[in-house]
Amino acid sequence: MIPKDCRFLESHEWARLEKDGTIAVGISDHAIEHLGDLVYLELPAGGKKVKKGDSFGSVESVKAASDIYAPVGGEIIAVNEELADDLERFKTDNYEGCWLVKIKPADKADFESLMTADAYEKLLETEE
Repeated sequence: MIPKDCRFLESHEWARLEKDGTIAVGISDHAIEHLGDLVYLELPAGGKKVKKGDSFGSVESVKAASDIYAPVGGEIIAVNEELADDLERFKTDNYEGCWLVKIKPADKADFESLMTADAYEKLLETEE
């Protein structure tokens, strides 16, 4: 199920506007399903500045390695470091507890320009 409060990148990252104005970023269920069993997660240090579309980390599975891209530009103000030790959580708690980083956006219009849940769903239909 694709949460309606999230926006998406074609590279399958999700972004959610939090109450404090930050953007939580994660990897979609679709990406997790296609990657298979995850074995490694690399995340940046807090305080790093990113531009929209920049790679800020990577995820590796038994099948492949993939870069993780920033859906918005700004400063990474929080990193969910606990995930690296509990990659199984992606299978059960992906859109809530499995945010990777939180970004303080430099331009709030970046978020609005991302794909809506409905548009992302249509993208997934064309990939099948």
